[in-house]
Amino acid sequence: MNEKESMKDLQSLMGYEFKDESLLYEALSHSSFANENKKARHSNERLEFLGDSVLSIVVSDYIFKHFKSIPEGELTKLRASLVCETALYEFSKRIHLGEHIFLGKGEDQTGGRERPSIVSDAFEAVIAAVYLDGGIEAAREYVLSFIPKNIKPTGNESFHDYKTALQEVVQRNPDERIEYRLKGESGPDHDKRFVVEVLINGKVLGEGEGRSKKSAEQAAAHELLKRIGEDK
Repeated sequence: MNEKESMKDLQSLMGYEFKDESLLYEALSHSSFANENKKARHSNERLEFLGDSVLSIVVSDYIFKHFKSIPEGELTKLRASLVCETALYEFSKRIHLGEHIFLGKGEDQTGGRERPSIVSDAFEAVIAAVYLDGGIEAAREYVLSFIPKNIKPTGNESFHDYKTALQEVVQRNPDERIEYRLKGESGPDHDKRFVVEVLINGKVLGEGEGRSKKSAEQAAAHELLKRIGEDK
């Protein structure tokens, strides 16, 4: 299946037809593919950045309106369970997204299509592409098509969600601000390693490493929680 056929097939699975297919092309272009192909002007990393924000606002709006009696802390945990890498990877399987991502040869040969970090990032990039192509309502409809209709808070959504746990600790002091900053990355495209620092009020207090930026952020948050005795 060539790239054009792949995009057509994916749009059918998504239930959304792009007016500007170049947005979908970019959303499916992993950095390894962009590096190997001159016609792929950009990888999907910028779209992933935007898609993460669109996903967060759509899910936040949905659970805010549908769970009017639960407190902010529980809403945060519920949102985290719906936008984490694991959840996005599972959502992506419904549209066989991994099969449609454009990968470099090395990444493809080393199992990139089944790697949760790559597929979940592409999922966010596709959300951004839908948003840019059709607006926020189109993006909302697309995102909510993956959200289970019978979701409800169970009290354990934040299990291993160290970023949410750290955020709850930081919120005890309204004057403290938390920030995650990419310190560096290394390795070939098919085996990337990211290092992320976690800062409180501009001061680096923790560091974590992972195979994706999100997992590195979780590792950094976990390290800081352990340092301050809040790793429960």
